[in-house]
Parts: sequence; structure tokens; C-alpha cells
Amino acid sequence: MDYATLLQILDSTLRLATPLLLACIAGLYSERSGVFDIGLEGKMLVAAMCAGAVAFYTGSAWIGALAGIAGSLLFAAIHGVTSITFRGNQLIAGVALNFLASGMTVLVAQSFFGQGGRTPPLEGAARFNPIHLPFAEAVKDVPIIGTFYHEVISGHSILVYAAFGIVALTWWVLYRTRYGLRLRAVGENPAAVDTAGVSVKGLRFSAVMITGILCGLAGAYMATALQAGFGKEMTAGRGYIALAALIFAKWRPVAAMYACLLFGFFQALALRPDVVEAVVQFKVPVPFLDALPYVLTVLVLAGFVGKAIPPRAGGEPYVKER
Repeated sequence: MDYATLLQILDSTLRLATPLLLACIAGLYSERSGVFDIGLEGKMLVAAMCAGAVAFYTGSAWIGALAGIAGSLLFAAIHGVTSITFRGNQLIAGVALNFLASGMTVLVAQSFFGQGGRTPPLEGAARFNPIHLPFAEAVKDVPIIGTFYHEVISGHSILVYAAFGIVALTWWVLYRTRYGLRLRAVGENPAAVDTAGVSVKGLRFSAVMITGILCGLAGAYMATALQAGFGKEMTAGRGYIALAALIFAKWRPVAAMYACLLFGFFQALALRPDVVEAVVQFKVPVPFLDALPYVLTVLVLAGFVGKAIPPRAGGEPYVKER
């Protein structure tokens, strides 16, 4: 495999890892607060449908992204009310939202556009177009470093750069702010937080809403940047892969970024069977390559990456003592 091919794979890795990263960080906020969220997949899917449809009608990717966030926030609010207010089973609520999103998005898209549950292709300003970073053209002929900067770092949509910025922001929020300290505490010992006079429900609702915003960005990215419109089941299990990456990273933001890049790398390899065959020196079935990210997900969830201890109060509704 030559250097140019490696750069192409790394470029695809960043693009494919972005929705995983946004969903993974979304789940981190929710689960750090003690609310397990299996519904990342459903939030991403409804966000992708809203973003694709609104971007087509308005011709603006930004308005489409806002619509995607709004759709995801609606699902996040339903999950919050079910899990926090009414103290329902968090896992069942998440699964129910996934089923609802799966059927509802296709039905709505079909009723509006009549194209088999898809939106029409997005063009021009209805998509987030690549951004060329400063000096990318000037240094593209510089060996190794210049070509890496031009081919891999530059040329992505603004949501790709935003996703990696969100990782740094999340690290700062969790470990350097009072809100982050309280958020981590409420996921470990909500009674102690309540005793300190801080609203457990308020903290958990805020975390669930942040989850909705980030899942909205993930879905909007898929419909308006990674692809040119919404398609049936276009998230293809990425919400579950994001959960596996979160467990792999042991609920830490920087480690989550590396985990998502690893999953994105496997997805990028699945698109280049010729490269894999050149490395292993035998023909690899394409379905096997397509299954690689999901096999890795199963291995992570089966515990092959070591013991991952979730927040102690995760999945348990808090009942205030009287």
C-alpha cells in the first residue's frame, strides 16, 4: 500500500468517524449523568430525516441542521420524561424510540417525497461543502507533512472540525467546570448531589438535552455532508457502534475519540477491499469487510477490551428520600 492510498483511507476514516464521534460524545453526557441511552440510533435517524427534508425545501444546510437538532431534541425530551420524570426503564425507552424512528422516518419521507422513503438529492448550499484550510494548496507538494495536511486534514465539512472541537470542549466541561463535576457526581451518587442542594432531575435533563443536540448534529452530518440526502435506515447501526465505542473508551472523551477513529478506520477499509487483499495476499469476501465494524462492536461489548465499569447510578431512576 503506497502513501497516497494510505492518505485516502485516513481521509475516509475522518469522514466516517465523525457521526460516530458525535453520537459517542452524546451518549457520554447522558450516561455520565446516570441515564443510559440506547436511543442514540433513533435520534440520529430522525435528525437525518429532518435535516435532509428541510435542507431540500429551504436550500440551506444550516437550516437543515437546525431542523435535525430540533427533531433529535424532541426524541431526547421524550426519553427524558419517560426515564427521569416517570422513572421508566431507560433501556426499554431507548429501544422504543429506535423502533419509532425507524418506521416514522420512512413514512414521513415517503408521504412528502414519494421516493421510497428517501429525500431528493441535495445540491449546492443544501449540503455542507468541504472547507479548504489555510495554506493547504501552498504546501500540498511538500513531501509527507504537506500532502498529509492537504489530503487528510484539509477538505472536510465544518461539522467534521466541529466534532473534534466538541471532544476538547467536552473534556474541559467534564473535568474543569463545576457543571462537569456535578454531572459526574450525579452519575455516581445522586443522593449526595441532592443533599448538596443540586437538582438531580435538572442535571439529568440537561445532559439528555445535550445528547439530543449532539445526536442532531450527527444525523444532520450524515444527510447533508456525508451523503446527499436522507435514505431509509441510513444510520445503519451507527448509534449502537457509538455505544460500543463509549464502553471501549470507558466513558472518557479523548479515549472515545480514538475509539471512534478505530471504528471509522475499519469502515474505511471495508470500502477498499483491494487494499486489504494487497496486504493479506488473498481474496477477502466483501461481506466480511462490511461486517468488520460490527464484529468489532460485538467484541467490545463481549468484554474483550477489558473490564469497563459504568457510572454506578447508571440506569437507576432516582427517588428522592423524604
